[in-house]
Amino acid sequence: MPASRIVVITGANSGIGYSTTQFIASHPEYHVIMGCRDTQKGQAALDRIMKSGAIRGTISVLQLDVTDDSSITTAVSQIEQEFGHVDAFISNAGITAHEFSAREQCNRIFATNVTGAYLTSEAFVPLLLKAERPYLIQVSSGLGSLGLATDPNNPFYSVPYEAYRMSKAALDMATVQQHKRLQSQNVRVFAYCPGLVRSNLRGDSEEAISAGGAAGDPMDSAKGIFRLIEGERDSEAGQFVNESGTWPW
Repeated sequence: MPASRIVVITGANSGIGYSTTQFIASHPEYHVIMGCRDTQKGQAALDRIMKSGAIRGTISVLQLDVTDDSSITTAVSQIEQEFGHVDAFISNAGITAHEFSAREQCNRIFATNVTGAYLTSEAFVPLLLKAERPYLIQVSSGLGSLGLATDPNNPFYSVPYEAYRMSKAALDMATVQQHKRLQSQNVRVFAYCPGLVRSNLRGDSEEAISAGGAAGDPMDSAKGIFRLIEGERDSEAGQFVNESGTWPW
């Protein structure tokens, strides 16, 4: 394997995961493993990335469903056998579920955004501990910040999406706990807010993907995540960071 640093990204076939894969793999020292629930969609995404012609590292696709324990176990085992360690685990997979009843919406969102994100990242901790300079990044959202949600002067104050916001607040707590437990073992843990960018998280229509034209370029989020795993913000490990600073928890 020509690349020396192994990066796993969940939910990598679209949106922020897709752009992050593309940007990281444009650097020759990286091999990116695209964790995808649907490997056909993952392979199609990989094909599109390779056609861009800007890839200098390497990429592979791996079946990984963060809501399925057997899928998680199998993925960890396959990566351990092939690579022996993971340098960076980027917990990106996330959903909304507006089309369901309130209870089902909460159950589905929390299963992916909280339980899935937490348990999958925990399953990869042993492989992170085998790396020289490991990173664990939970892709969160400023919508999960209690500080911003209770500030009437902040634009996030009036945004609805209660179940999604609750899930990201819970994910932030998981990140805090992981940082406290893993910092002494040299793992740099971050919660990262990618900002409002183009994504099918909100739906498949252009109106939803672009958030009514307000969404930015997910490549900017990818560059922010890359700065983290490159060590440019190690002094902020354990914090809730965004592209240019930090959010209150």
